[in-house]
Amino acid sequence: MAANLSSGHFLLESPLQTRKTGVRRPTMVAKPCRCEAVRTEGGLATVKNGDDSLVICRVLNGMWQTSGGWGRIDRDGAVDAMLRYADAGLTTFDMADHYGPAEDLYGMFINRVRRERPAELLNEVKGLTKWVPPPVKMTSSYVRDSINVSRKRMDVACLDMLQFHWWDYSNSGYLDALRHLTDLKEEGKIKTVALTNFDTERLHIILENGIPIVSNQMVDAWGGWSLFQVLLQTLKKVASKHGVSIPTVAVRYILDQPSVAGSMIGVRLGLSQHIEDSLAIFSLELDEEDKSSIDSVSKQGRDLLQIIGDCGDEYRRA
Repeated sequence: MAANLSSGHFLLESPLQTRKTGVRRPTMVAKPCRCEAVRTEGGLATVKNGDDSLVICRVLNGMWQTSGGWGRIDRDGAVDAMLRYADAGLTTFDMADHYGPAEDLYGMFINRVRRERPAELLNEVKGLTKWVPPPVKMTSSYVRDSINVSRKRMDVACLDMLQFHWWDYSNSGYLDALRHLTDLKEEGKIKTVALTNFDTERLHIILENGIPIVSNQMVDAWGGWSLFQVLLQTLKKVASKHGVSIPTVAVRYILDQPSVAGSMIGVRLGLSQHIEDSLAIFSLELDEEDKSSIDSVSKQGRDLLQIIGDCGDEYRRA
């Protein structure tokens, strides 16, 4: 899952910073414009719109597995795993109000960070959550109460990023919801407001209404089974060349694409981990031969814009 944290309509520029560890990290500055190439290096990105900004790790820990299907979750074991990811520098966690106990796990995790880790790590850890409300009237009290639930579950006074999802564009209540979310941001209860799977037309409407959106997370689907096998073979060849895993090559390739600031990797907390593979993404550099071989397969895939439409259209078709 690739997170297009430029929202598709900002040019992101990235002067480099250096941390004590020696990892080169980018600061990304947003400027209103059409989609342009995103220049990034290193392990961090700053998503920004006006005065609103948030520093994230470019490889995000996706917590949707906590919503079920992987067996019973050992909460203490899951939190231990989250600490290992954070200690390794993988400090950004993506969750949602409907991902089972994800927000509760984050609350347990952040409290252990407060008690057991230095303030530097606490400042680097970020929790990104999604709000997927039912199609009811978006009053100020309803929005406020809903966000307070996430704040309580995550045990934070201010949500680092609230990503808003809306199913039905014929219901303009999404604008009311976003205005109320902006009010909560002004009150210090939300640091940054973002979107999940909004299309280009609605994104323009939202921005024209003066709502400070810093990102739009997108989900990509591609190819058929046979072509996917060809892609895997190509990725395996590149991975063997560099002595890394296939997922490491795949994520590096995605991060090197224009307008992509971060890529999300699902974490099976307490069951298995891939910290070393995730960290290898930051040091891997694909050469022109690598990119060309992957591009040649990618170009054989379907035109997703024609097949499923704009971002999020796959969720809204009857």
